[in-house]
Amino acid sequence: MKFLHSMIRVYDIQKSLDFYTKLFDMKFNHKADLEDCTLYYLTDLSTGVEIELTENFEKPEDKYVNGEAFGHFAFETDNFDEFTKKVHELGYEYLYEPFDIVLKTENGEKTVKAAFINDPDGNEIEIIEKQ
Repeated sequence: MKFLHSMIRVYDIQKSLDFYTKLFDMKFNHKADLEDCTLYYLTDLSTGVEIELTENFEKPEDKYVNGEAFGHFAFETDNFDEFTKKVHELGYEYLYEPFDIVLKTENGEKTVKAAFINDPDGNEIEIIEKQ
């Protein structure tokens, strides 16, 4: 068994494509036209995992309402300073600025740096600095 992708509905496909490809370096892989929507598949080149962005032809007047069950996607960055520079250059802002999380393991404690940003549809994205 292999995990393939997660799907989210997006209101403005171009804003979402720009967000995931430019900020997170995901690669547009392919799209599929269905009767009521178009599916866009973006691939993380490091892991091969995909995000499916679904653009429904009939959309609510306002943006989609996020449910209470979905938490966030998580991405890893090699360097928070470089990533933060990219965030600002592309005109985005953090939802939660980088902060430390203390992880308790069998071998003691380890600190990792994390931050959160919203995608154009309000989905939370966690960024974790590589250890």
